[in-house]
Amino acid sequence: MTSKQRVVVIGGGMAAARLARQLGTGGSRGDARYAVTVIGEEPHAPYNRVLLAEVLAGRYAPDVIALPAVPGARWLSGVRAVRVDRDVRRVHCDDGRAVPYDVLVLATGSNPVLPPLRGLFAPGAGDLPRGVHPFRTLDDCRALAAAGGRRAVVIGGGLLGVSAARALAERGAQVVLAHQGEHVMERQLDAAAAGLLTAHLTDLGVEVHTECRVRGLRTADGAVSAVELADGYALDADLVVLACGVRPRTGLAAAAGLTVRRGIVVDDALRTDDPHVFAIGDCAEHDGVTYGLAGPALEQADLLAARLLDDAARAYRGTRALTRLTLGGAGAASGSGPAAVLDLAAFGETVPAPGDDVIRLSDATRSAYRRVVIRGDRLVGGILLGDLGTVGALARTWEGDEPLPAAPVLHLLTNDGGH
Repeated sequence: MTSKQRVVVIGGGMAAARLARQLGTGGSRGDARYAVTVIGEEPHAPYNRVLLAEVLAGRYAPDVIALPAVPGARWLSGVRAVRVDRDVRRVHCDDGRAVPYDVLVLATGSNPVLPPLRGLFAPGAGDLPRGVHPFRTLDDCRALAAAGGRRAVVIGGGLLGVSAARALAERGAQVVLAHQGEHVMERQLDAAAAGLLTAHLTDLGVEVHTECRVRGLRTADGAVSAVELADGYALDADLVVLACGVRPRTGLAAAAGLTVRRGIVVDDALRTDDPHVFAIGDCAEHDGVTYGLAGPALEQADLLAARLLDDAARAYRGTRALTRLTLGGAGAASGSGPAAVLDLAAFGETVPAPGDDVIRLSDATRSAYRRVVIRGDRLVGGILLGDLGTVGALARTWEGDEPLPAAPVLHLLTNDGGH
């Protein structure tokens, strides 16, 4: 009888929990051949990061978004991996322990980007001023929720910033969203869709400023008091949310001598240039792409588990990721008001290339907008706001990457494909 192989996963997020659960139970074959140890820096049990905005909005308690316990895995919470010794295959931790491995999986995630703002850090200090928080972890969420109904400025109008602004407005804060780009969520939306989204945020009480560059922060007694804009105007603020994007956490991999570009470089097996070390999730870079989304991270965890368990030999070819967001309003709980809830979905290439065809349906009175981009006989991207009844059919058509039917593609925008 052979002893189990030791798999060590660094990172306690969704991808790590998904991988550990499958390896610990042995997948579909029930072949639990691995002894799994997860080293998680956060002191909490793993949780669904996608639902952090719902916790901030007060819709869910923090324990509601906790992921189920991982059977068959040893979970080290509140422990930080500080060094990987690839020569002897050991992970050294900040509590002094050394954890040996046969297979190492880096699922270190990403860090929030801290913009180069004047006053963000006091001279010689490494801490943010009181009242200034990123929005990335459950602890960030709890700190923001504890702030109550203050004057809040959210810096960054991407998916994370929009989610944070909506959630703070639902908690009763006076919210200003300051975004440097031409329109909010420019990575997912076109100008028309962003206009409808901005109108919805305004209805929720969020003051939205685009093409707005933040220059610095003002502080008093170590706490933030205002946000300075490049034009010299100052926004009073008791609370500032930094939602300026994320950056893959690659320091541990780089120090271990692994190839790192934007993320930790992996091949189609999600393997680094060390055959005993793999990387998944936000920290991984495959074919030049880092995703920073839950969907790709979970797909990578599933594929790696299957590969390690010999359940499948499918190569990873990248993920076709679909972004979904639900923005509730003051009337969401009671269903009152025409704009109580706005659903949004975006996928693929939403900016057409020369020669692409674009089909668009818009109804501003109902905050409804549907737009697809067609290249030749393929659906390559789409944006939907309002009624998402057709998103299932559209997503399946896009994910399958198959030729569109001979019938006009307009039917994809006007029915749900029977689902």
